Amino acid sequence: MAADSAVGFHDVGYALPGERWLVRGLSFSVGARETVVLVGRSGAGKTTALKLVNRLLDPTVGTVEVEGRPTVRWNAVELRRRTGWVIQEVGLFPHLTVRRNVGLVPELLGWAPERIDARVDELLGMVDLPASEYADRRPHQLSGGQRQRVGVARALAADPPLLLLDEPFGALDPITRVELQQEFRDLVRRLGKAALFVTHDLREAIAIGDRVGVMDGGRLVALEPSESLISSDHPAAQALVATLDPTITAEGAGKRRRDG
Repeated sequence: MAADSAVGFHDVGYALPGERWLVRGLSFSVGARETVVLVGRSGAGKTTALKLVNRLLDPTVGTVEVEGRPTVRWNAVELRRRTGWVIQEVGLFPHLTVRRNVGLVPELLGWAPERIDARVDELLGMVDLPASEYADRRPHQLSGGQRQRVGVARALAADPPLLLLDEPFGALDPITRVELQQEFRDLVRRLGKAALFVTHDLREAIAIGDRVGVMDGGRLVALEPSESLISSDHPAAQALVATLDPTITAEGAGKRRRDG
């Protein structure tokens, strides 16, 4: 595993009681400034892999490392505070303002109020929700896309080196979803974050990922740059590629990456 990896999986498996394996034989890394996207059918093991990174689950066999340290040697709370987490339902606290939602982790870490306010203002500007207009609103006063932007800002609030994202844009309308994909890709690259991103949608995986991994039956069956994955001969990868618009080709994917 590369020395500058943010995350490393070393022959990792996770089983439920009765030896029903949800993931098995996972070995891959996420570079310190890289976005890896896991894609596959429901039940393929994508979310389980994600939860193994921040100790929502511990591996049954093998080792998951974050910043070179096995997750089981991390304090779980400390690890989660160093890991931004974004999910489809966002999970904003409905009784708190946008400012309080975004600033919650820095507050728990004991940051000074002035520092928290400055960080919240900065992040809301980054996600195109100016603090002067949105900071005092509550989640029910926002659109779905705006709530997802707040979720991304909250994940970045304490400046974590690693982001974990589980279908964060899955419930949005297609236009908003594409806009947020582009914004997320640009933001993560500009800030130099590592990200492990889960989705069912190969289009989204190609749009966001530096590399795309295909999971099938709890195993990682392919992990390639998007332009190479489109040409994969693995049946699970072929089934996903078949869902794409026929105008999306390896050549087109490569052009997107060169332009991006």
